[in-house]
Amino acid sequence: MAKTKWLTVVMCCMLVMLAACGEKSKEDVLNDIEGALEDVTSYRSKGTMVLETGQEPQTYNVEVWQKDNAYYKVILTNANNKQSQIILKNDEGVFVLTPALDKTFRFQSDWPKTSSQAYLYESLLKDISLDADVVFTQDEAAYVFKTMTNYQNKNLSNQEIRLNKKDLSPVSVKIMDADGQVLVDLNFEEFEKNPALAKEDFDTEKTLTGAKMSEPTIAAAEESEEEELEVLYPMFVPDGVSDQPNTEIVEVDDRKTYVQQYEGEARSFTLIQEESAPVEEASASFNVIKGDPVDLGFTIGVQASGRVMWSHNGSDFFLVSDTIEQEELVEVARSVYGRTMK
Repeated sequence: MAKTKWLTVVMCCMLVMLAACGEKSKEDVLNDIEGALEDVTSYRSKGTMVLETGQEPQTYNVEVWQKDNAYYKVILTNANNKQSQIILKNDEGVFVLTPALDKTFRFQSDWPKTSSQAYLYESLLKDISLDADVVFTQDEAAYVFKTMTNYQNKNLSNQEIRLNKKDLSPVSVKIMDADGQVLVDLNFEEFEKNPALAKEDFDTEKTLTGAKMSEPTIAAAEESEEEELEVLYPMFVPDGVSDQPNTEIVEVDDRKTYVQQYEGEARSFTLIQEESAPVEEASASFNVIKGDPVDLGFTIGVQASGRVMWSHNGSDFFLVSDTIEQEELVEVARSVYGRTMK
């Protein structure tokens, strides 16, 4: 009887040792991640991203193409209205394309090196590698990392990244605020390492033309009945600025532009909203801005010094100020989604 108990104890110990041998240490996995940063020269991925940063959840289908850490194509398609925006980086610069409006904005920018990017594989690996206090755990299928972040939206303070144990491919990313509330939830459905991608796959005109073929422009959708423009106010107004604007309506050729001026003793800003109109292709190349794409939670906007621009739900918005700090101005832009003019 004693011998049987002894054998049972020995077998249990062996099983524990075998299980332990099958698990890599934190240092081993971090070394593998450093190797992946060098070995993965290109990739394609698809996933679904839910944003909880606005008044109501927004769901996007996300597709990413990347080549040589120099060429990027990020396609964000709203799951509700099926309209897309594309962030494109090639030898000509960084672009934000809005196919439905036939609009192209070109940047002088270091994107995506300027901040964390949840949908970019190498950005996730770098966040893990560079965080000296990264928390590491693992389960049967995945390595799990909790890291700090470097997002434009400072509410996105930390994240949980899951990587597949078999090949370190991305499984999911959850980005949280300081209270642990999940504001961004991204689940990867496909990931292909080192596909054969060409520079031509990131050509601006080719990308925009292909997107317009699958997504009608506003000009092509004029068959639908015209609706009254829903004029929006910001939900957030900085301290020292009145939340009651002076509003002026400017009409040119049956097109209305709403100009809202928010005044304070030392600070002020102006929000301009007008109905979106397609941009002529000949003039699109002249929209050159020294700035960066900015994630507003409900759309991708354009931020430059003292201004933020974006298009959403059939309207173009221009937010400008020379007295409000840029980060706070972006916070105002993120809040323009729900309060309507009476």
